[in-house]
Amino acid sequence: MPTESADRLLVIAKALFVGAGASDEEATVIARHLVDSNLAGHDSHGIIRCSSYIQRIKDGHIIPGAPIEIEKEMGGTTHINGNWGFGYMSTEFAMDLTIEKAKKFGVAATTVYQQSHVGRLTDYPLVAAKQGMICMMTADSGRSNKKVAPFGGREPRVGTNPMCIAMPSNLDGPFFFDFATSAGAGGKLEIAISRGEQVPEGWLIDRDGNPTTDPKSLKAGGAILPMGGTEGYKGFALAAMVELLSGVLPGLGFGIEPTGRSNDGVFISCFNVDAFRDLETYKKEVTEFAEYLTSTPPRPGFERVYYPGEPEHIKTQRQLKEGIFVEDATWEKLTKLAVEFGIAEELGMA
Repeated sequence: MPTESADRLLVIAKALFVGAGASDEEATVIARHLVDSNLAGHDSHGIIRCSSYIQRIKDGHIIPGAPIEIEKEMGGTTHINGNWGFGYMSTEFAMDLTIEKAKKFGVAATTVYQQSHVGRLTDYPLVAAKQGMICMMTADSGRSNKKVAPFGGREPRVGTNPMCIAMPSNLDGPFFFDFATSAGAGGKLEIAISRGEQVPEGWLIDRDGNPTTDPKSLKAGGAILPMGGTEGYKGFALAAMVELLSGVLPGLGFGIEPTGRSNDGVFISCFNVDAFRDLETYKKEVTEFAEYLTSTPPRPGFERVYYPGEPEHIKTQRQLKEGIFVEDATWEKLTKLAVEFGIAEELGMA
């Protein structure tokens, strides 16, 4: 089970996507997003995704080089069609455009549809936060296979529907949150299967609605539960709102797409802090607020209190030095692709 440096994984991921037909620019962007997720400890959105993305390219579900089309604009709002290209490309384009409009109008919002998986949401709002924006982003899988049961239900009806909010600050690590509105992210089940592990209690039900810790039960007709445990109606309500913002508002609709094509939709909103008050003062106060939170005395069983986003920052700094663990099952898939594209020897994977 290899532990690889971030730089080596960037080279491998980029080479594999170029081999699959992506442009050099697309492959560079995708590799960066995947490895950044691994660095932050979110392996569910890391290089484990390479093989599934490349399979979608082969199936015609992802179109390398697809044009990014602005279908509608009105002041600070934009509606974008990704034309079935890489979600990383169209969503980066959307975020950059939203930031520029927020600088002009104070507030801006964008929707994107017909694009592939956009990965870990954090990557996009952090770009806005670095430019003095408060940014909120939500994502939904639109009309594709659902994994999460409504509160009290036993069949999937909504997606894992993540949301992220990031704040500008003077902290070493960014102040943000990014989580699925389900008890566990779908990708974390894939990680558990790859590593032969069970998932925590309260994450899953089987096809009959009974609790289970077997990650394979999802594909056998089970479902992920909403976030919140006995108060799961809260997670379910959030998921429903995210579905309306990121699925219905962009025009994806809801329910299941018979083709199984991944069809991520996103909603992005940026708020220019300078439109409300002095940015540097706000950043200073966010920093002081984080310090106020982390100074809380810990209760028994806890080492200390962390501000939102701090654990990922600490994990990233550590893994940049120590390397990233890659489970055997994922490494074997990467190696198989390298052999298929004739670049295994070049990548040192032969």
